[in-house]
Amino acid sequence: MLQEKANQVYEQAKAAIMAANDTKTLYAAKVQFLGKQGQLSSLMKEMVQLPKEERPEFGKLVNEKKKSLESQYELRENELKRQELETQIANEKLDMSLPGPQFNRGQKHPITHVIEEITDILSRLGYSVQSGPLIEKDWFNFEALNIPPDHPARDEQDTFYIDHNHVLRTHTSPVQIHTMQKEKPPFRAIAPGPVFRCDSDVSHSPNFHQIEALLIDKTVSMADLKGTIAYFVREFFGSEIKTRFRPSFFPFTEPSAEVDCSCPICKGKGCRMCKGSGWIEIGGSGLVNPKVLEQVNIDPSEWQGFAFGFGVERMAIIKYGISDIRLFSDNDIRFLSQF
Repeated sequence: MLQEKANQVYEQAKAAIMAANDTKTLYAAKVQFLGKQGQLSSLMKEMVQLPKEERPEFGKLVNEKKKSLESQYELRENELKRQELETQIANEKLDMSLPGPQFNRGQKHPITHVIEEITDILSRLGYSVQSGPLIEKDWFNFEALNIPPDHPARDEQDTFYIDHNHVLRTHTSPVQIHTMQKEKPPFRAIAPGPVFRCDSDVSHSPNFHQIEALLIDKTVSMADLKGTIAYFVREFFGSEIKTRFRPSFFPFTEPSAEVDCSCPICKGKGCRMCKGSGWIEIGGSGLVNPKVLEQVNIDPSEWQGFAFGFGVERMAIIKYGISDIRLFSDNDIRFLSQF
């Protein structure tokens, strides 16, 4: 009786497998007949009704039927998967006439662009690019640059101190000290990079960028310095832009001068950017103080030099007419996409 039932279940399962027209239906047939709770498994549970001497033969019969169905299932599954793939390929043809997807393209940050432009101009004059650590020893950041212990720049309200002997560099001038220690004069070097000061408003940021230039040679004068800066300003802002120098004081240069350029926005006529004066301050400059040369074991009686530096954000603000320095770090795509 159970043998006949096993044959019936086998024929039903075989028919269900062959009749399945997709993998989902085929799997349902597998669960119905070959699953743990399927009809073949139920037959094995009914085997207790048979005499003990007939049970082995019946178990063998059910296992043979099960193996046969599993083999048929695998063949049918492969056949249906192939059919479904062919249907999918036929229905998903690529229309080459359709326009491609549009992607937003990244671009250089305006600060990066300005640094590269300044570097390119000065590189044409023979300046090499130098770099230094962001965390500097007090000696490199202040002492070697002839900045005395009581100078306001060394107060905690102006400088980020790591400990009593280390600071977040307040300018890129320490790179000049590193360069003079490792290079033999004559040489020309520029040092672009981020700097840090305790200041934050529409025109100041606690993290901003500077680029400084240093030249050491046998005979160096203010005329060399002024000619170099005038050339740079014309190349960066335009050939019609003029420069002027105002006496100033910096501990690491002597004599020292503030550098102004005629306003690139109004061409010197007076506007909001230059506050009606027609001139904009862009940086500081001067001949290297002999005391600084002595700190790095360069004989000031034999070698002289000049140095000048600009705030990169300030140069970008002037060139592009930007009103707020904080726009550079806000990462607003609408602002950045203009560059």
